[in-house]
Amino acid sequence: MKPSARIQATIDILERISANKRVPMDAMVGDYMRGRRYIGSKDRAAIVERCYHITRAHARLGWWLEQSHMPDTPRNRVLAYLALAESTNLKRAKDLFDGTQYAPEILDQAEETFITALEGKKLDDENMPEVTRVECPPEYETSLRGYFGNDFKTEMAAMLEPATLDLRVNSFTIDRDSVQKSLEKDGIETDLTPYSPWGLRARAKVFISKTKAFNKGWISIQDEGSQLIAHICDVKPGMQVLDYCAGAGGKTLALASAMNKKGRIVATDNDDKRLAKGKQRYKKSGLADIIEARPLTEEKNRKWLRRQKGTFDLTLVDVPCSGTGTWRRNPDMRWVNYGPDLAELTTIQAKILDKVAHTVKTGGKLVYATCSLLPEENEQQIEAFLERHPDFELLPLDEAKGLGTPYMRLTPHRHNTDGFFAAVMVRR
Repeated sequence: MKPSARIQATIDILERISANKRVPMDAMVGDYMRGRRYIGSKDRAAIVERCYHITRAHARLGWWLEQSHMPDTPRNRVLAYLALAESTNLKRAKDLFDGTQYAPEILDQAEETFITALEGKKLDDENMPEVTRVECPPEYETSLRGYFGNDFKTEMAAMLEPATLDLRVNSFTIDRDSVQKSLEKDGIETDLTPYSPWGLRARAKVFISKTKAFNKGWISIQDEGSQLIAHICDVKPGMQVLDYCAGAGGKTLALASAMNKKGRIVATDNDDKRLAKGKQRYKKSGLADIIEARPLTEEKNRKWLRRQKGTFDLTLVDVPCSGTGTWRRNPDMRWVNYGPDLAELTTIQAKILDKVAHTVKTGGKLVYATCSLLPEENEQQIEAFLERHPDFELLPLDEAKGLGTPYMRLTPHRHNTDGFFAAVMVRR
């Protein structure tokens, strides 16, 4: 593809995203690319990367458009990004927007004036409000400032960087060093993750689908922070485990591997399609024998759950949340809410905790987790639960491990992971 065709593809994708606020960005990009098999891998990578960079600069580009009195359209956002982030001058912009086949339409006079006015300027500007420079949605500013305090700017700036590519090794079948050597033979260099004992971090953006390690079921893509949620559960072989919000089974697999394929894990979820995807992964990893999937869309499984009083050594609830901790990899989620609002989410989270509390046996653990940075979904949620359930007490995490205490609190700035929260509680 010519550079101009890549830019038109970027505009096309952003227009689709702007027109449909119900579908997440990654799904929209995937749908666009699936219908255009003729686009080569390098062109795909360049187009997607530019789309994500532009989305990460949403507030700042909006500020520049407002200052310049330009309509806030995907085309104008692309123009502003090219000028501010890629130092594209008017001459080069005219070459790219030349109206030929597959290229963007020719610039009009207002657009030419806009590009000229932005020459020599940068995406960040000293006149921008701080909340704009760090891309913080106004509705979350008070909560995040309250939590981060003086580190607000630093913590939020770290969330503007692309996320790392982390892999979890299936330690039941192979050790981490052997997987690292196998990936190296396939041209992929990795480093050991600093906190997770199961993790490898790729040094560059790579495709792992054709590697021996992936096809053998030795590795799964999983952020180190997500791995650590499973790690602090501290499961042992032979345990009875309930993974209540299992989804596609990422943490279920991590738990089953840590249990050395001995014991029992029941994976439940309200989304039976995601749960079905998990079954395929369990089989590929060689861990399906101890995992029992129960979709909660079926009444018989809801009845089964009500009868599980004091059954499990561990119940894990990785609850639905705002996803504010995943903004590095899902930058569109800063500005578009694809599900319930915060008030609804906190109500759902509390109901889930109350619903599963009875499943934990005396001396067993209840682990609550989110990929959120907001105290309303995290510390405040746990404090309220403990008030309602005095038979549970908080088990503080070991401060020496560097994950936070009494709760696990991970952020991109402090740990180079997504933002995660977890609390471990014990039933007395």
